Amino acid sequence: MKALTQSSANDAQAAFAPAEWKARIELAACYRIFAMQGWTELIYNHITLRLPGPDKHFLINPFGLHYTEVCASNLVKIDLAGNVIGESAWPVNPAGFTVHAAIHDGIPGAHCVMHTHTTAGMAVACSAGGLSPSNFYSAQLHGKVAYHDFEGITVHADEGPRLVRNIGDRPAVILRNHGLLAWAETVPRAFATLWTLNRACEIQLASMAMGPVIELSEDIQRKSTRDSLQFSVGFGAGQDVFDALTRMIDRTDTSYSS
Repeated sequence: MKALTQSSANDAQAAFAPAEWKARIELAACYRIFAMQGWTELIYNHITLRLPGPDKHFLINPFGLHYTEVCASNLVKIDLAGNVIGESAWPVNPAGFTVHAAIHDGIPGAHCVMHTHTTAGMAVACSAGGLSPSNFYSAQLHGKVAYHDFEGITVHADEGPRLVRNIGDRPAVILRNHGLLAWAETVPRAFATLWTLNRACEIQLASMAMGPVIELSEDIQRKSTRDSLQFSVGFGAGQDVFDALTRMIDRTDTSYSS
């Protein structure tokens, strides 16, 4: 894609309130970061973000576009029922927002929700034992991981209350037989949680292929989680990592901000 011109950026920005435009830029950058990480699933999966203000309105990717095509202006604004607010040239995938709507509505502070179908994440989600407390990354998620059993393709709203109940206040979620999910107050913090969870799954997949693993004691897990820089506000709570990855995107393609 071509680099974004200043005039085209200004034209796109003029259509939105400043707070909404800022949220759109951040979320669009996140979609490009996911693509860079290889966390895409053709045109499927979602990252959603609540917009500032009293209304429960959210941004979601246009259904039909690859993550590398998502930009600030084509993100779709919807309500909790998935109805489009304003106008959009693209529809919304109902199988995507059913889960996200339940979490956004039912968990205080769940302003950003991310869901992936990475190979490592799905493999661990399909394993009977779930996440193994046996590596550097899983050790940083002690008490942060929730599980929800697979009930089929997520198009039925009645699954929402069960999902929210199973998640509780745990920000890293393994959807059994399905994939990974993370939620947080901010995009960078949700990203840090999901990255750590997915990385733990990748290491688990590799290590268990070699034979039995060494599980860590609960005391070590607690200490590792307490000391983790990924979630420490003093170290950015993921903001520094997110900013660095955004700079990587900016060096090759700024079209996300149009």
